[in-house]
Amino acid sequence: MKILIADDHELFRDGLRHVLDQFEGPPTIVEAADFPEALAIVQADKDIGIVLLDLSMPGMAWTEGLGKLKEMLPATVPVIVLSASDDRRHVLQAVNMGASGFIPKTSSSRVMLSALKLVMSGGVYLPTALLETDSSDSDGTPVAGDAAVAALTPRQKEVLALLGQGKSNKEIARVLELAEGTVKLHVTAILKALNVNNRTRAVVAASHLGLTAPESRR
Repeated sequence: MKILIADDHELFRDGLRHVLDQFEGPPTIVEAADFPEALAIVQADKDIGIVLLDLSMPGMAWTEGLGKLKEMLPATVPVIVLSASDDRRHVLQAVNMGASGFIPKTSSSRVMLSALKLVMSGGVYLPTALLETDSSDSDGTPVAGDAAVAALTPRQKEVLALLGQGKSNKEIARVLELAEGTVKLHVTAILKALNVNNRTRAVVAASHLGLTAPESRR
């Protein structure tokens, strides 16, 4: 696994390196100190498996930088936002642009490792404090309304509730005793019904809807 740490603070990059060294079989780390450098690395190195991105880097506006990174990276490569700011509006905007999660820089090394492992397994990580807010997105419009929820089948509601816990398709399949391919079909239908474009937004929607996940049957 090769991880790109894109952050303009060398001290934070050094600290994050030490955290990532705790992985079994430590990943290869490459670093960027601004958006142009991060874009150049992604363009030149096709082995990047995950990007840890600070939104406040110099070089260009973060919306432009994140957008270009998502365009250049394969859809399977997650971009996780790391930021000292917990501005909910910016976080949800980043999520809407395709970020796979948000990890506050104030998080402990244990939380960071758990969040990274979750994302690497196909899940989504968002801090509880972000999800326990009002039911509007960054533009003040509801994430999902009653009509959207009513359109979901009971099984899809179960899948959405597990998405809300950040679980990957494989984990959802295990809990619900379904084939992973069936879970993927349910997730696609859920995204369409909720009018969201990625599973991270679905996680936010699940939290706002107050859905309760079923207990594991094993």
